[in-house]
Amino acid sequence: MTSASGKVVRPRRNGGFIILTVLTACAFAAFILLGNWQLRRLSWKLKLIHDVATRVHAPPAAAPGPAAWQRIEDGHLQYLHVRLRGHFLTAKQTLVHGASSKGYGYWVMVPFKTDHGFIALINRGYIPPDLVETSGYAKASAPDGKVVVTGLLRFTEPRGGFLRRNHPDANQWYSRDVAAIAKADDLPAGQVAPYFVDADANANPGGWPVGGLTKIHFRNDHLGYAITWYLMALATLLGAGIMIRHEWRIRHPSR
Repeated sequence: MTSASGKVVRPRRNGGFIILTVLTACAFAAFILLGNWQLRRLSWKLKLIHDVATRVHAPPAAAPGPAAWQRIEDGHLQYLHVRLRGHFLTAKQTLVHGASSKGYGYWVMVPFKTDHGFIALINRGYIPPDLVETSGYAKASAPDGKVVVTGLLRFTEPRGGFLRRNHPDANQWYSRDVAAIAKADDLPAGQVAPYFVDADANANPGGWPVGGLTKIHFRNDHLGYAITWYLMALATLLGAGIMIRHEWRIRHPSR
């Protein structure tokens, strides 16, 4: 076959054509499988969002005790609305650097001894950094005596803050690492729940800390990714069609 410029165009060798066809077919299949996987992830993410919304707005349930801790360590019950009865261990308080809707400051983490015998870390809420240096900080201390705490169950944050690691020896914390904080506070091993609780927005004496600032957001780009993979599969299929048509015309110029 001769091109418009007069150059003789020869067909690909059979072996090379077969290899190229097989690679194109594999790419098409891979894009379809990736698109299907993203659709499955979309279904999972929508269910997760629904489950979390149901937990957050449900009446508070008793905070999970030791019998349920393995489920939590396996990744279940995030954002469960819980209730705890007991008293704060007011002598032990940890400030964790963090950002909230009210700005950058600290999360106030205090151990809470429940009436069931185990201990759970309570994130009582946010305080601004300048409050720590004033007399108002004392007013933000956890109350003494028996209290009831309600809030959302949160998974521990063992990897440290973004670009910054915890330094327990210097009492500098950038993530709410339950195990590390419990160890630094010398809490009894085996009695500390593997989660912490973000306290609800109940008013605290003096106005600090401010609770109820849990940000619940799940990134959900799976549909967009699925469409992208399917479009790439379509482009691969169109490219394969053009290639096959071109080869056919070269091999059968009379047709």
